[in-house]
Parts: sequence; C-alpha cells; structure tokens
Amino acid sequence: MSDGNPNTALVMRSAGSSYTLRDAGTGAILEARLRGKLRLKGVRSTNPVAVGDIVTYDTDEYGEHTITDITPRRNYVIRRSPNLSKESHIIAANIDQAALVATLFSPETNPEFIDRFLVTCEAYAVPATIILNKYDLATGFPEALESFRAIYTGAGYDVMEVSALTGYNMDRLALLVEGKTTLFAGNSGVGKSSLIQKFVPGEEVRTAEISSYHRKGKHTTTFARMYELAGSGYIIDTPGIKGFGLLDIEPGGFTASSRR
Repeated sequence: MSDGNPNTALVMRSAGSSYTLRDAGTGAILEARLRGKLRLKGVRSTNPVAVGDIVTYDTDEYGEHTITDITPRRNYVIRRSPNLSKESHIIAANIDQAALVATLFSPETNPEFIDRFLVTCEAYAVPATIILNKYDLATGFPEALESFRAIYTGAGYDVMEVSALTGYNMDRLALLVEGKTTLFAGNSGVGKSSLIQKFVPGEEVRTAEISSYHRKGKHTTTFARMYELAGSGYIIDTPGIKGFGLLDIEPGGFTASSRR
C-alpha cells in the first residue's frame, strides 16, 4: 500500500490525537501524533488523518514519532460530522471497496441510511456491496427479504445475505475481502464486529448485545481500526454509525461511477 520510502507508513488505527502506524519499509508498528495543526488543503475535517492514509513521519532524539504529511488519497469515504454541521469526518481512505452491513431485523436498518452511504461511495468512486447480516432471522419473512433484494439489485448493487451466527455465506464474504482493503460500515447492532471477528480470530474485536429498550445497537467500536487478514488484504472496522449526513454532493454531480 506504499512505495516503501523511508519514514512512510500506513495508518492502522486512529484514536483521537494518537495514531498507530505500520512502517512501510520495516513493517514495525509504532505510535505517532500529528505535528502542529496539520490540516488537509481545502477540507475542513474533524480528523485530518484517517485510517488507510499513507503518511510520512519523523522520529526525534527521544524516539517519539510525529506525522509530518499525508500523501494524496486515491479515494475516501466521508460524512458530515454529527457534532459540527459544517465539518466533515473522514471514515477511511485509500480503500478498494466498502461492505455496508445492514439488517432487516434486530435492528432494522433505515433505508435512508443505506441510500446516503451508497451515494457517498458513488460520489467518491468506492465500489460498495451490501452485506445483509442476520439472514437466519430474515428467512422467516421472505417477502421483506425479496423486497429489499429487489430494490438494491435493481439499482445495480450486489446484495450478499450472510449470518455471522450460523456461518451462512461466510465463504463468499471471505472471497469478497481477500486481497483487498475493505471498509466495513453500518449501524450499531447489525453484527459488523461479529463478522470481522470471523476473519481476525486472534484480535480483540468488541461486540455487544442489542439494547432491549430501543431494539437498537450499542456502540462497541470507539475508534476506526485496520486489521490485516491472514492471507492478504485488510479490513477496516469503524464505529457504529447512527446517521450519515451527506457533504458537498450536488444532484448529478458524480464524476465517476464506483460500481463494478
């Protein structure tokens, strides 16, 4: 994911003001912070450095690492910051594809959320696949399942029904993510972290139960994090998203199609 130049690294984890990097030359894992007020040109972002970014860094005489610059991104997924309406939040950068995890039940994913996420992927040239998790619950409602499938396949997107609980179609999902950098996104409670855990069993991927009061998911992932797959490829796990505000997208303003 980089050209191997000295002091170049891949951002593996974003945790507020600190970042976990993987050195492009040695593969060493190190912690770093931003230098001064490093900001992206022309973009007002709450997180100027995102998981998936390729950055340059310096190391001082005390062994402290500081991010000095960000190399140009080939793409990213961005949304309006939920706290600051005029600010953006970059979810991940330099990704090969996005896997939008949705569910029909426990909880039900709002179609508006799905549509907004897909529009953003389309605008920033990121291929997207809808991963319909908890298929074991949906099989009892064939009409709802078929209606969901028809809407999004009719719009040109792949819909892959899976079940993290039973293992249904996990082999297909494994083929989808193999050798690629895949962003996993979705509302809290859809089982995104449970799916990821199937591919990185040695890592701690936080999962939680559904809230019985609102039948919505509880937030489990606090910061975005990238996991390396055993074969080849990476999975980026992101915090559960309640809403997805579009940012600077005009009707008919797509410059490139993201669909395969």
